[in-house]
Order: sequence, then C-alpha cells, then structure tokens
Amino acid sequence: MSPHRLPTPQRAWDEMVRGNARFVSGGPRHPRQDVERRHELTHTQHPHATIFGCSDSRLAAEIIFDKGLGDLFVVRNAGQVVGESIVASLEYAVCILEVPLIVVLAHDSCGAVQAAIDGTAIDAAPLPPHIWKLIAPIVPAARKVLAEGGGSRPADIDAELVGSEHLRNTVADVLQSSELISEAVAAGRLGVVGANYRLAEGTVVPIVAEGIDLTG
Repeated sequence: MSPHRLPTPQRAWDEMVRGNARFVSGGPRHPRQDVERRHELTHTQHPHATIFGCSDSRLAAEIIFDKGLGDLFVVRNAGQVVGESIVASLEYAVCILEVPLIVVLAHDSCGAVQAAIDGTAIDAAPLPPHIWKLIAPIVPAARKVLAEGGGSRPADIDAELVGSEHLRNTVADVLQSSELISEAVAAGRLGVVGANYRLAEGTVVPIVAEGIDLTG
C-alpha cells in the first residue's frame, strides 16, 4: 500500500483484524521496522489508523496489530478515558493526518476499571486526587452494572461487564465531544471501533462500531 493512499475505513479495520490474527497465531511479520522505513518517515507520516487505548504496559498497539513505524497514531491514558487532550489528539489524526479509522482499545483485568469498581463502596479508601479525577468517568459504568446485577458490594460487580459498558460510553463520548469526528463518520470518511483486548489469548474483540461492518 502506498503511504499516500490511505485505505477506506472498512479496509483499514480489515487489515487491523488480519494483523491481530498474525499476532495471535504466533506468525507476526513485523513489517516496516527497518532502516529504510525509518528514513522514509523522517519528514512525513501517513498512519492508516488511530489507537486510543489504555496505558497498560501489556497493550502495545504496534505489536498487537503487527504494525510498523508510521502505521498507527497512538493516544493512551489509564482506562482510555476521554478528556480534552485526548479529543484534540484524535481530531488532529482525523483532520490533519486524515486517518480513516479510530480504534478505542480496552482490555480485561484493567486496573483503572477495578479502581472504579472499588470506588463504588461507601467506605472506599480515598485515592490521590489526580487518579480519582481520571477514573471517575468509569464509575457510572460500574454503578450501572451493580444496579442491573442486583448486588450491593464491589465484590458483586463483574469487571468484564464494566469494561464493556465503559468502552461503549467512551466511543459515545468521543463522538459527542467532537463534531469534527462525528461529521467524518457521517460522511463515510472515518470508522470508529470499540474493541476489547484479551490478555491471555491476544485477540482483539470488537464490541461496538460506527461506520464499520463488523460482520464482513
């Protein structure tokens, strides 16, 4: 693929799926990681996808999707929580770099999700203020799962369900926070996929999508 000819949103997602399949099977190609590629990117970049993911050390996007230098524009924070700098970075990728795909990437056994779950307890120990401010947007997902499950304690909350609910909320927040991004999706120039990474299997499982056919 020419670096100046970006794929459609669907083709970009399909290639991400193929790259992840290579990683899962133990046969990654490690493409575009040589000296020539490094030199090629000295003055330009044309990534074909943006990853907005959790900062967890096990969530290395280029490895998970078997990509190389210049392939992915990556934005990360703990728990993939939407904020002003996150939205600005995503808008830069869409408007300036013209990426056709945003993947919001969550994962199981997320420390930020667990902290939000623990924070639902009335007697929860206080967290440092900056950490609490970061994870606070995840708490509504934890409370919703708790209410729907009929439980009353953090131990009753299914962390996987909270992670999936928070992932859906995050995709919705991105679209609601940015007219630029939502208009690009409506125009067919951009697709957005919310997916969960399974740590043990290495698989990326899509949960929600806009502008992408997940059944294709």
